[in-house]
Amino acid sequence: MRNIPMVDLKGQYDRIKPEIDQALASVIDSTIFIGGGNVRNFTDRLAEYLQVNHVIPCANGTDALQIALMALDLKPGDEVITTPFTFVATAEVIALLRLKPVFVDVNPCTFMIDEYRIEQAITEKTRCIIPVHLFGQASNMEAIMQIAERHQIKVIEDNAQAIGADFKFSDGRHQKLGTIGDIGTTSFFPSKNLGAYGDGGAIFTNDDELAAKLRMICNHGSKVRYYHAEIGVNSRLDAMQAAILNVKLGHLPDYNNRRLAAADFYDAQLKDVPGVTVPKRAKYSTHVFHQYTLILEQNRDEVVQALKEKGISTGVYYPVPLHLQEAYRGDGYKMGDFPVAEQLSKKVISLPMHTELTEETQLFIVDELKKALQLKNDLITK
Repeated sequence: MRNIPMVDLKGQYDRIKPEIDQALASVIDSTIFIGGGNVRNFTDRLAEYLQVNHVIPCANGTDALQIALMALDLKPGDEVITTPFTFVATAEVIALLRLKPVFVDVNPCTFMIDEYRIEQAITEKTRCIIPVHLFGQASNMEAIMQIAERHQIKVIEDNAQAIGADFKFSDGRHQKLGTIGDIGTTSFFPSKNLGAYGDGGAIFTNDDELAAKLRMICNHGSKVRYYHAEIGVNSRLDAMQAAILNVKLGHLPDYNNRRLAAADFYDAQLKDVPGVTVPKRAKYSTHVFHQYTLILEQNRDEVVQALKEKGISTGVYYPVPLHLQEAYRGDGYKMGDFPVAEQLSKKVISLPMHTELTEETQLFIVDELKKALQLKNDLITK
């Protein structure tokens, strides 16, 4: 039986093995494992790639979100608007800081926070909006920034899944995701488009004062050693991960192009299959396909099991929307509050998506998916 993973990190490593091995050897030889030139070199190159003034490295994507919120000096009970259809970290950090997560339903086509519903959720306590750029493309940042400006609200972009994607403004400008809001955050978890070989994250901003504060918070609230001006945390990107990421940053445009080509192939094979909706692509965003996520009108669990029996991995992102998670019941949300997110959680399925996919492998995946769907149709008609 074949074994087709969601992400092929071994195959990706094999293609760049000499570069990675040399980078790691240089770190070990230097014995500078925390901070140092490897971290500075990577963050400088990433800032240049994103065309952003400041890149502040940290330990992981969750820390990046928490530190971003800490830098805004919010008070307990302040409200932060975000989406219920995302990984829990986005809401988790809001609650950890004793802020109140306020959810807004998502667009049924793009899966992003529905910008037309945001203003309905704004109250006198609203201080921030966290749009999530899900699966590889953008939330509608032009509309969100206009709303934020009208209401004097800060914006933190959760860009853990779409590094390298561009937002297309109505005046023709393009800007990298994560650099449009007051602060942007990302994750370098190994499966990301730009992934480390362990944990890592970063924070982006064009605001010099915010950048200085973010750096201090990452470093125990300290600018000068043993002098602490802020309540901070200990969150840093180690030199080995920085060296790995520095190598992979040079390959990121190619990685994203490979993912796009794989998505185009899936689209061509699946666009006319009954009961399947291929991913919609927002007109205002390029797409780097961190995930390739379908909507199935049939029983998803049976399809997942049929593919598993053929050695094909799948993912469900996400099976339970955040407002229905046990941890957030105290916020007063209930079934039916966000019907789009609730329906998507029952119908979405992600197929293998990575830089090493071949057309032959994709054809096998597609053929087995069609068989699984047809088997289900046969059972329905009997």
